[in-house]
Amino acid sequence: MLVATAVPVERDAVAGAFAGPGREVRPPGVTLHHVGEGYDLLAAGVGPALAAASTATALTAAALDGAPYGLVVSAGIGGGFLPDAPVGSLVVADAITAADLGAETADGFLPVTDLGFGTVTHRPPDSLVRETAAAAGARTGTVLTVSTVTGTAERAAALRTRHPTALVEAMEGFGVAEAAAAHGVPVLEIRAVSNPVGPRDRAAWRIGDALAALTGAFGKLTPVLEGWNRHDQ
Repeated sequence: MLVATAVPVERDAVAGAFAGPGREVRPPGVTLHHVGEGYDLLAAGVGPALAAASTATALTAAALDGAPYGLVVSAGIGGGFLPDAPVGSLVVADAITAADLGAETADGFLPVTDLGFGTVTHRPPDSLVRETAAAAGARTGTVLTVSTVTGTAERAAALRTRHPTALVEAMEGFGVAEAAAAHGVPVLEIRAVSNPVGPRDRAAWRIGDALAALTGAFGKLTPVLEGWNRHDQ
């Protein structure tokens, strides 16, 4: 299994849940941390483009080595849409959606699918979403991927209007999911809420609390991840 995170600070959250810090492996352009038997951690970088490129590199290296991954998990923190996803809560994505991939028109935003090409949503396996959410005590809903973090109430309202089931916005999940889909590997996204989506207010961020929630979640997920069969999705 490959766990892709946005920033290296989340390494301990995953490593501590499995078998300790492990060792580093460096395919071209990325650093993988082997944190347990069958578990690798990748600090994929911030934003969908870098996350996609880093994840694709790791997946390709594993496939060429004859040991392809069976699952990719995108894990990190994100902004929560109040009141459904308060700070400190956990969300497991039942849909991973690119919120701003498309075109602005006089009649409003058009997703790239309405333009006749591409995709804007990847859906993790239903059974894995249910089991992960139950084990972690998490909500399930759409996790949006954005390239620009929301900083106004107006944009937050517009995103929720276009995506009424959205609980979280983050910056990497869709990129990770695109890379996984290209390799035919299922994907899962887990987010801990560090701040409300809306007017930018650094004083309202609770990154430490979100990382603690993420650490606790991974401590409960080993049986789910080890017992899940991708053919039961």
